[in-house]
Amino acid sequence: MEATAKAKYIRISPRKVQIVCELIKGKPTKYAEAILKATPKSASEPLLKLLKSACANAENNYEMDPDNLVITECVACAGPILKRGQPRAHGRMYRINKRTSHITLTVAEKE
Repeated sequence: MEATAKAKYIRISPRKVQIVCELIKGKPTKYAEAILKATPKSASEPLLKLLKSACANAENNYEMDPDNLVITECVACAGPILKRGQPRAHGRMYRINKRTSHITLTVAEKE
């Protein structure tokens, strides 16, 4: 049995989130929580919140033991892009893409 938590429209580029996802994938949840607290990346804060949510889902909805949970999947997909402009020379505009992420984190009990 697996428990999932999703965070949508997070205002961080998916490339930056995926770097932190690779750090915690396959790790026990207590160890992953310690990694996220010590990682100086902007994506670690929403991932920590998402990890706590997935653990709470596993404990309350599926009656899993919170001490035996392992992160099985952590994926950051691209969300909608906010398109903004910056003025340039000769009246032109330079487009700035402000990217968003949809993050999915899945935990399961280890056998």
